[in-house]
Amino acid sequence: MTNEEILAQFGPREAMEYDAVVVGGGPGGLSTAIRLKQLAAEKGTDVSVVVLEKGGEPGAHILSGAVMDPIALNELFPNWKEMGAPLNQAVTGDEVLFLSETGAKKTPNFFVPDCFHNDGNYVISLGLLTKWLGEQAEALGVEIFPGFTAAEVLYNEDGSVKGVATGNMGVGKDGEPADSFQLGMELHAKYTVFAEGARGHLGKQIIAKYKLDEGKDPQSYALGIKELWEVPAEQAQPGLVVHTAGWPMDNSTYGGGFLYHLEGSKVTLGFVTGLDYQNTWLSPFEEMQRWKTHPAIRKHIEGGKRIGYGARAITAGGLLSLPKTIFPGGVLVGCDAGYLNASRIKGSHAAIKSGMLAADALYDALVAGRSHDELAAYPLAFAQSWLHEELHKSRNFKQWFKKGNLVGALMTGIEQWFLPKIGIKTPPWTLHRKEADHTRLKPAAECTPIAYPKPDGKLTFDRLSSVFISNTNHAEDQPAHLTLKDASVPVRINLAKFAGPESRYCPAGVYEFVQKDGADQLVINAQNCVHCKTCDIKDPTQNIVWVTPEGGGGPTYSGM
Repeated sequence: MTNEEILAQFGPREAMEYDAVVVGGGPGGLSTAIRLKQLAAEKGTDVSVVVLEKGGEPGAHILSGAVMDPIALNELFPNWKEMGAPLNQAVTGDEVLFLSETGAKKTPNFFVPDCFHNDGNYVISLGLLTKWLGEQAEALGVEIFPGFTAAEVLYNEDGSVKGVATGNMGVGKDGEPADSFQLGMELHAKYTVFAEGARGHLGKQIIAKYKLDEGKDPQSYALGIKELWEVPAEQAQPGLVVHTAGWPMDNSTYGGGFLYHLEGSKVTLGFVTGLDYQNTWLSPFEEMQRWKTHPAIRKHIEGGKRIGYGARAITAGGLLSLPKTIFPGGVLVGCDAGYLNASRIKGSHAAIKSGMLAADALYDALVAGRSHDELAAYPLAFAQSWLHEELHKSRNFKQWFKKGNLVGALMTGIEQWFLPKIGIKTPPWTLHRKEADHTRLKPAAECTPIAYPKPDGKLTFDRLSSVFISNTNHAEDQPAHLTLKDASVPVRINLAKFAGPESRYCPAGVYEFVQKDGADQLVINAQNCVHCKTCDIKDPTQNIVWVTPEGGGGPTYSGM
């Protein structure tokens, strides 16, 4: 049954009214809700705010490195230390390494650009911080609905956003309502905040409907694959931050590694691969595994135990790819818009700040009795903020790397090290991109195959054992949330022309090509999906569409 048929039979849906509905319980969404409630308390007014979070609790689906700049948290909660925010490990040292296959050259500290310096920052679990933010939001009176997916945008007759509807529960694989069926509900708002993270399911629809990216560079993405390790106490170096460039990437492929020592003898590490890569044989998961075998990385984790795994796409286009962030009835905040600073490999501070700026504009509109219009004060405030200044300084970062890693490294050094040394805060030139990531993949016949070593089960691993420790789970009897516009395309085009790249770019083993009755066919193991959104981004035919699964499904990250 289609959603329309289900509504005709079981509708109408129950509706709830709020001043603000926030879609996404990550740092951006929660900070928007918190700031709204703070303003209401300061002014002696009442604002009703609800946050929808598709994970089982705030933080369950959150994945980041993470080294956090506390600049925005200082503004949201000036006394966060006394409040017990889980920023426990200050950065104690920085290393920037350029790797060859067996060697490593450390960049002298004097020559490290400001964007790679982490003085005053903290090595954290962003999942734990998000959980803490959720607790603060609830203490302020924010309603949080965990395990509820915002599946549909609702519109008023004038075309403005009215709110969202949550997904139906208890629909079987055949699309028919099961005995446990529950109709979704509608949440109406004067303003709706979309804070779903990179490549948000509804945010993508909003951007397309209102043409918010018109005149902007195409958004660029990268896939971050992360592991959490426990290491012997004698190997622990709490607060050490290591970033790597070079091997195993070739000069034309954007990517690099990170390794951070947390408190408690834990190490978080991972590899970021630009999703504009061209070699169809490349596997970001396998690149991450072989990166760990480098002596400069191996020494930090060998003898330890892997206790966590996850993957997530991140926005990397920066200021030049930032869409218009307002539209009638709502706003985009955090990575749903693309505020992440790829040159710093940091986005949580930007998500919090963008949420606060949006909340300021939203609150003023509510007090003035407005609703469902454009919050023009939000982008105006952003343009005057430290966040805009930071993103403007690094606006060319990804564009330079399009010209090769050597050029990228050189020009990043010039723009973010040399120019500030001579008194020029931001580069006087601007570079633009025109190609979307999915258009960059070359046919298999034009690419050199890559032979990856087999995993040893101690330092390197396969996809399925990795997914297992991500605690990923989806109800088996539900429609697949990884959908195809045309079921013939994967074999007819992707396999024939590109040798089936979905079987390699997915870090969770969701896609595999098998032979059945003498013919190739694509099998989609949707239950493995860790919600990274890579397939939605990288599919060369843009035939795969990620939609929201039943609420609560997906990974349950712990300490990530």
